[in-house]
Amino acid sequence: MQTGSVTTPFGRRPMTLALVRRQAALAEIKQGKTADKWKVFRDASTAMELLGIQSNSLAVLDALLSFYPENELRQDAQLIVFPSNAQLSLRAHAMAGATLRRHIAILVEAGLVVRKDSANGKRYARKNGGGEIESAFGFDLSLLLARAEELAVLAQQVTADRAALRRAKESLTICRRDVRKLITAAMEEGADGDWQSVEDVYVALVGRIPRVPTLAGTTAILDEMQMLREEVLNRLGMLEDSQNNSTNDAHNEQHIQNSKPESLNESEPSSRAEQGAKPSSSHQPRNEQRGAFPLGLVLKACPTIVDYAPGGVGSWRDLMSAAVVVRSMLGVSPSAYQDACEALGPENAAVAVACILERANFINSAGGYLRDLTRRSECGEFSLGPMIMALLRANGKGNLKAG
Repeated sequence: MQTGSVTTPFGRRPMTLALVRRQAALAEIKQGKTADKWKVFRDASTAMELLGIQSNSLAVLDALLSFYPENELRQDAQLIVFPSNAQLSLRAHAMAGATLRRHIAILVEAGLVVRKDSANGKRYARKNGGGEIESAFGFDLSLLLARAEELAVLAQQVTADRAALRRAKESLTICRRDVRKLITAAMEEGADGDWQSVEDVYVALVGRIPRVPTLAGTTAILDEMQMLREEVLNRLGMLEDSQNNSTNDAHNEQHIQNSKPESLNESEPSSRAEQGAKPSSSHQPRNEQRGAFPLGLVLKACPTIVDYAPGGVGSWRDLMSAAVVVRSMLGVSPSAYQDACEALGPENAAVAVACILERANFINSAGGYLRDLTRRSECGEFSLGPMIMALLRANGKGNLKAG
């Protein structure tokens, strides 16, 4: 391989430090290194966007490689090709001269080829008496050999990203379908809850799906859509539990009335305790076993409350303990918090306090705000889901705005 010294471009083409570094890199190619030229070309083609080249640039590179007679690029071989513009244009699918020159410049800028210009700018080879090429002027393909491993890594990265994007798009399509049909079923069958708010969150989320999908953008939307699906399923699961409990309660009450008709007045006040029932030491209350939302989701939306749990928040009980501390710190009265616990359930009340803590700078009266949420919840006009999703988006995009 002919490395020689650093050469400057012919004519008005400027010299840059990047060109100096690239030409110097040619001298650092390991002795005996080889690479299949078409494998390197395929890797460059796959990584074209990362390299900043275009399809026409690849057509020119393909034409340049066709002028190198062997399939293997070798460190000890003559890697300079010297076709005329007419020859190069012909092999580049009759590309126009101006277009050809532009894409040669792109290949040089991308660090895939190096110009080695003669004194007059012509491309040619000088041979010795034995007919071997002694020196040549044209396009040096040595950078392709020098960067063979790098181009392979870039190609693998692009391939992996494409596969990940394809999987993410498929998962988003399925998850989107699930959420849409679950919400529709809940609304059409008259399930209890503020399903319109959930649908509003869904519509807003769908509206953010980019027309030109990227891996990062699609993954972000998928994460939020999966959280929304989890919330919808949790709501439907709670409704089913509630219906089952109501059926069991009615059965238990009927059983009590039938078995102890003479003690009706005594059974009525005790029935609530029996139904909610003090659990045995081996069982936790139903709400402690599962909150309305995944605990991890709540902590992502409301990370500040962890600061008020000395041992961290590893369970719903930890969250409820921290909420009591925060309730006092925010000036929420015990009665307001108790009302919220009765209306929302103790876990959801703790979640509401955690949400209020995240927005404390924008709320004049935390106690009044919680009472309003409680009242709206009792009227079926409020759901924690949209609030949690809004906080998730806000935490990922910057500061919350009052609204």
